Amino acid sequence: MLFTDRADAGRRLAEALQHLEGEEPVVLGLPRGGVPVAFQVALALKAPLDVIVVRKLGVPYQRELGFGAIGEGGVRVISDDIVRRGRLGQADLASVEHAEAAELARQAERFRAGRPRLSLEGRTAIVVDDGIATGATAAAACQVVRAQGAARVVLAVPVAPPDAAERLRTSADEFVCLSTPFAFSAVGEWYRDFSQTPDDEVVALLAQAAAGPGPERSAPDAETAMVKEVEEEVAIDAAGVRLTGDLQLPAGARAVVMFAHGSGSSRHSPRNRLVAAALNEAGLGTLLFDLLTPAEEAHRSNVFDIGTLADRLTAATGWLRDRTALPIGYFGASTGAAAALWAAATPGADVGAVVSRGGRPDLAEPLLVAVRAPTLLIVGGNDNVVIDLNQQAEAVLRCETRVEIIPGATHLFEEHGALQQVADLARDWFLSHLVKDT
Repeated sequence: MLFTDRADAGRRLAEALQHLEGEEPVVLGLPRGGVPVAFQVALALKAPLDVIVVRKLGVPYQRELGFGAIGEGGVRVISDDIVRRGRLGQADLASVEHAEAAELARQAERFRAGRPRLSLEGRTAIVVDDGIATGATAAAACQVVRAQGAARVVLAVPVAPPDAAERLRTSADEFVCLSTPFAFSAVGEWYRDFSQTPDDEVVALLAQAAAGPGPERSAPDAETAMVKEVEEEVAIDAAGVRLTGDLQLPAGARAVVMFAHGSGSSRHSPRNRLVAAALNEAGLGTLLFDLLTPAEEAHRSNVFDIGTLADRLTAATGWLRDRTALPIGYFGASTGAAAALWAAATPGADVGAVVSRGGRPDLAEPLLVAVRAPTLLIVGGNDNVVIDLNQQAEAVLRCETRVEIIPGATHLFEEHGALQQVADLARDWFLSHLVKDT
């Protein structure tokens, strides 16, 4: 079983956990990668979401061998057998535990942003991770959750090796795993997109879950009510090919941004969704959609067929124009940025602004001179090859153009705060060029 990304894995996992909805469970994601999976589970089960912060206590001279684990609330789970066989003294135990406790407190404060830990007393707790390698951390998390008062512990993961899965069945009251492939070497090989989950994404997902659906928005007045609020999955007919997308139009939105994702990603990309959320908060609509069908994505060469991707984006733009008169902008990442620039250069494109994140404008080089939409090129400071490609594109483009380099960031902007800087820059660029009175 191959998962598109963690969000896709979470939705599939939620289907296997539907029988627990009546128990009113608490869903707990293991940071960092388990939280995007857990978010989808919590959403489907209408359950509260929290993070389960666990630190393994490793034997000082053999760190991979754990003699216990600690969790929030002073919970300690110690293996007396390993302590005895390892001949560990109290000073050894205290030193390791002190260091891990400091890191545990730092992570908990960072992820929750000041919110209190959810009580598990007497509840069913669903511990979720994005996959299992050895299972040591997941097993420790189950022990910690039980020590925190959970009446029933369910461990749920999308994928695990058969031997680890068998061991983990004794760690929880119920173990749910969608796939246990025998040819298992790493969790990431069972995902198309297994990019690192940044701290900022964990913080954002937990905050979104804590906020809940929120109060209904008051109706906009006649001057600002240019569109009513829309949130729906859509089917886009692009030159005879059916593409699936997610359309979000906040009440009063005065522009909409179409996302063209890069190679190996999808409309569920957590990076693009973080940017989209920032645009929605600023009152901009978003359309995230897949430029290729699942069958086409299976052939790697298709993600570099920029002409076809651009044609699909152009056709989808026409589809969107039939449904709204709002100004349209493009946000493209990696090869998706090349498709966005190519489409923006199409005669009659009438695109108001383009933002590229870690883009490959060189793949659209023959058409760059025809781009008229103001274009912002955002690149990571440590992404040296792509910096050069974007600076070369800046020299070719004849529209308003700016290159923004985020210091210390790599190609996927996984570093702390880097992706939020991308979102802020994109938001300001689109507001400035799509919404004329801003």
